[in-house]
Amino acid sequence: MTSFKRLVLFDLDHTLLPLDSDYQWADFLARTGRAGDPAEAQRRNEELMERYNAGELTAEQSAEFMLGLLARASLPDLALWHEAFMCEVIRPAIRDNAVELVQQHMTRGDLCAIVTATNDFVTAPIARAFGIPHLIATNAELRNGRYTGRIEGVPSFQAGKIVRVDEWLRGKGLTRDDFAETWFYSDSPNDLPLLEVVSHPVATNPSATLRQIAQQRGWRVLDLFLEMQDAKS
Repeated sequence: MTSFKRLVLFDLDHTLLPLDSDYQWADFLARTGRAGDPAEAQRRNEELMERYNAGELTAEQSAEFMLGLLARASLPDLALWHEAFMCEVIRPAIRDNAVELVQQHMTRGDLCAIVTATNDFVTAPIARAFGIPHLIATNAELRNGRYTGRIEGVPSFQAGKIVRVDEWLRGKGLTRDDFAETWFYSDSPNDLPLLEVVSHPVATNPSATLRQIAQQRGWRVLDLFLEMQDAKS
């Protein structure tokens, strides 16, 4: 048995962050002239976001564009660009009450991880900024010191999140059944497969579709950023 009583999983985009880090990264690269033709890059980015929100986007379709952006540059350049991205876009968007939510679970001694469809290059520094020690993300393939533009392994998307969580736990000699409680915070109906297999699903800043499902099923609804705004008003 594990020494942890609770497994707590967090989606990232629109859950812990009030934005989509994948979309914002592509937008940042386009705006700064690092993604080829800026207008075409922004058009592709908008199209992918619309298809994702409609539930019509596959991980492979997203990767063709999003991971292709990583393949355009060297690792040192990407590192410099990402630090600028963190300073300009991500750190100003991190909200105190999102950090407090994470810290409540961490100080309680829960095993915590971010489980996100966004790739590991974009999200690893964000996980560190939240102080979350474990990240389960879509892995961008790296060969000979450069990103290839392809996915490595099972993408952390929809039902793939269950596969990746279980793989991660097996690497620790654990299963989900070893925990007295399992939690997952998410905003998106794309995450229904994982929400449906945990003991404590939390619809967090949910889309209209997920909010309706959560209300029908009696799941907790947490309007994290709305509550923050109300507290300040």
